[in-house]
Amino acid sequence: MADRDATCCKLGRVAETYSLSGLDEDLVSYWTGTGDEQYSTRELATIVNQRILEAAFETAGVSYKEGEIENTYRLLSADDVTSGTRVQTRNELERDGVPVDDVESNFVSHQTVYNHLTKCLEAELATPSDEERLERAEEKLGALQNRTEAVTGDTIAQLRRNDVVDIGKFDVLVSVTVTCEECQQQYTVRELLDERACDCSA
Repeated sequence: MADRDATCCKLGRVAETYSLSGLDEDLVSYWTGTGDEQYSTRELATIVNQRILEAAFETAGVSYKEGEIENTYRLLSADDVTSGTRVQTRNELERDGVPVDDVESNFVSHQTVYNHLTKCLEAELATPSDEERLERAEEKLGALQNRTEAVTGDTIAQLRRNDVVDIGKFDVLVSVTVTCEECQQQYTVRELLDERACDCSA
């Protein structure tokens, strides 16, 4: 990793502003696959932006539960979130002392992450083996499933506390099925990764 000014680009300036220590090392590790998972630059942009939001929460003294940062970021940025929900989320954050406009202006794009990795940090991607790709895919999808279950559980629990949803003790299970449109064979993600082929190849 080359020596550089911490403010080499927008991402560097943002990391300095929010004291995101260890961010560069994490980005390189996640992108090059030297850690447990390998992430795309779009996924890394989400990670950076969630850390920015988390730092803003902590600066404002706002407490949060597991999964709340991820869910709040989704409400602020996802395309499938209604404008009314987004406005409500922004208003709640502002009431809690979180400077939403400043936070959102500091969010980074996947292209900014890529430029930071390749130009500021001089990181390069190595070509992974098929086994490494499968292992990383399984870990990534498993982590995504766990996050989805956590966010869903927290959201339903919040609705129950506010008497919006009437439900007793509950559990959340996320299951993903992959169907080949040619042979109509269905697989769970784990089954497909283990088999590495559908019935079309038989």
